[in-house]
Amino acid sequence: MKRVFPFFLAAFFLASCNGWIIQPLPGNPPTPFLPFTQTPSVFSPTPVIIGVASLTSTPSVATLTPSTTPFPTSTGSAAPITPTATSTSTPPPAVLGLSIKPLSCNTSADFSHGMGEVTNAFILLKNTGGIPLTNVKTTLNVLDPGLQIHPDQTITTAVLPVGYQVTIKLTADTTTNSPTPIQVKVTSDQGEFPIEGLPSCTKIGFGSPDPAGLNTPIPSAP
Repeated sequence: MKRVFPFFLAAFFLASCNGWIIQPLPGNPPTPFLPFTQTPSVFSPTPVIIGVASLTSTPSVATLTPSTTPFPTSTGSAAPITPTATSTSTPPPAVLGLSIKPLSCNTSADFSHGMGEVTNAFILLKNTGGIPLTNVKTTLNVLDPGLQIHPDQTITTAVLPVGYQVTIKLTADTTTNSPTPIQVKVTSDQGEFPIEGLPSCTKIGFGSPDPAGLNTPIPSAP
């Protein structure tokens, strides 16, 4: 036993010179000795999560909450609106109007007033304006006046309302047997009116109106 053990050791070391304990068969080249290599790590596509337990997070979804007031409101107080005065049409001023129409004229004698021949004229006045006429004075002027002023040569009508008319008898002292052209002049507190006239009065009592309706204003005929 003492001789065998050293022999075994010697054979072991000799055999280990080429790295093999058991020698390979002749004809097969020895496989070179490769050092020990560590198994490579396998990487998976799954990401590695560091931590004790896997954490799952729910993605937050932003929601839009509508405002209670869709439009911004002004906190300031609005100034009161002052109504603008609109121009209104002013009615035109009332028009002054008077129609003067000689109806007829004649000659006669007036002995009661100490006069011989006189000329009488009948005049129709009609208020055609928009203003009542006051103190309407109607005067008869003749081309051949006599020596005296007849009391009825001028007649005054106190008021001639709008739309009223009046028939006036005027008398003037004239010269006997002379042509008598006449003119009628009318004035009032509101103004003076154009003069109207007739070329002559040759017929006595022609076209004389009813004396009951003289010098009294009445509504105008339509």
